[in-house]
Amino acid sequence: MISDSQLLTDPFLQLPTPTSVRVVWFTEFAGTGHTVTYGKDLNRQATATTSKLSRTREDQKSRVGSQTQDSPVYQKPTPRHIWRHEAEVGELTPGERIPYRVTSVREDGQSFSSATFTLAPAPLPGTPQKILLTSDHQVMPMVAANLQKVAETVGRVDAVFFAGDLVNIPDRASEWFDDSRGNAFFPCLQGRANYELENNGIKTVYTGSQIIQHAPLFPAVGNHEVMGRFSTESNLTEQIFDSFPRAAAEELYAKHAGQLNPTGEPAVREAWLKDNSFNTSTYEEIFPSPQSGKGGEKYYAVTFGDVRLVTLFITNMWRTPSLDAKAKGRYREREEDLNNPAAWGYGQHIFEPIAKGSAQYEWLEKELNSPEFKRAKYKVVMFHHPPHTLGDNIVPAYTEPVQIIERHEDGSVKAIRYEYPKDKDYIIRDVVPMLESAGVRLVFFGHSHLWNRFVSDAGTHFLESSNVGNSYGAALGDKKRFVPEGYKEEYVALGDPNGLEPVVPAIAPLRGEGGEPVPYIASNDITVFSIFDTGAGTVSSYYFDTREPQSEVVKFDEFGVR
Repeated sequence: MISDSQLLTDPFLQLPTPTSVRVVWFTEFAGTGHTVTYGKDLNRQATATTSKLSRTREDQKSRVGSQTQDSPVYQKPTPRHIWRHEAEVGELTPGERIPYRVTSVREDGQSFSSATFTLAPAPLPGTPQKILLTSDHQVMPMVAANLQKVAETVGRVDAVFFAGDLVNIPDRASEWFDDSRGNAFFPCLQGRANYELENNGIKTVYTGSQIIQHAPLFPAVGNHEVMGRFSTESNLTEQIFDSFPRAAAEELYAKHAGQLNPTGEPAVREAWLKDNSFNTSTYEEIFPSPQSGKGGEKYYAVTFGDVRLVTLFITNMWRTPSLDAKAKGRYREREEDLNNPAAWGYGQHIFEPIAKGSAQYEWLEKELNSPEFKRAKYKVVMFHHPPHTLGDNIVPAYTEPVQIIERHEDGSVKAIRYEYPKDKDYIIRDVVPMLESAGVRLVFFGHSHLWNRFVSDAGTHFLESSNVGNSYGAALGDKKRFVPEGYKEEYVALGDPNGLEPVVPAIAPLRGEGGEPVPYIASNDITVFSIFDTGAGTVSSYYFDTREPQSEVVKFDEFGVR
């Protein structure tokens, strides 16, 4: 056992209904029994079902136990055995919060119980809620401080809307549970972190907050929830950046199907394609979500009080913008791979189609016309990739890469580059007009590690509140995005490529070098969180300067979404 904890996590809440909620926790033993005890006198009990995570591993780059990057314990990816326990707590009363705790019994008969927390079913319409809007934690330095300040500022929140990139490498178990730096995903959101920040000679330890023990978490898939091709040798960081388009994998499989699967078993074919393209297995095994037909658990819609939340799978493979000969990049293939199609990266290929006519698009169209959506007071759509941002990650356009192959006279490949036609941006061309027509007032997203917001002519607010742990800056003034020259498409180096002007924060914007208010926060010292207050009908954003540990949290922006 790698972890000294008997319960690997505290319990957390998922999938509330008006009369029930799921309670989930993890251990490093299968055990002989796992239960939730609940009720005013803790006199009721629910039995959990147990499943084993199939792909959690540690590797050469894990920070766990005594391992450091300079002194690796693991010489290659090594399975880590973790069990997930889930119980549905039912017959609950809307509006009533009750205590609960979980207990797991190990094979030797010893039992381990959590502390006592509280749970409640989904709120009824008309019940005011405070919802944390967050994204892009990725085991980053300011996350524990950020979440600690959430509780200190607004108290207990009622739900968490998480717009993707929960961890950095989804199959690396320690990033979820017990990274030795003290800021793994669950510890930060459960008040069990132990992360030290040092600024101006002052060391401050942050613990995060007890959030998801009491409030359900609604996540979206980001690019860091997607693992690439499976390997037993290369480290997990290399694997996440080795995604391969499903269609290309199917072509390779077809060439070798007789050798790979002599009996033609469908399950063998599907397992091979999964291992040789990309997958979201660990994310889906950790977080249950409502099923949505072909989308499984990767996109879904739920009603939570006055909110209808529509969560989409809109993200693509992140690749470097570098044009270096050794770069498997957005715009080109590595020179060493040119004549080896199995090694191509295929640019920033899209994981799940969202273009008009795709299964996800048709599901979304149906959802936007559903009674549940139409009668909701607040219509909120969440996904990972930005439709509007000052950040780097919006360029190039969100569309399938167009591959252009240049060849020598003998037919060998001279160069491979990728173009991304702006007029085929699926988010802007297909999704946003449909959301605006349906009356969506808030679109929440992440990916570029900053805070900025926009308002369209239709009155839709676009909020990116992902400056949680670190930032790569905003493309305004002297800071330009890297864009290639000599390509057919004109890639935008400054501002929002999709034409909206950023909104200057309404209350207390930060100032530029000339004293002018700036319409963003992009900092590696100042961390941001946002709260959706359904009672007031407002989204408020706050910042905390970690360089001044004793400073107050500042509310710097607020806007209405009614």
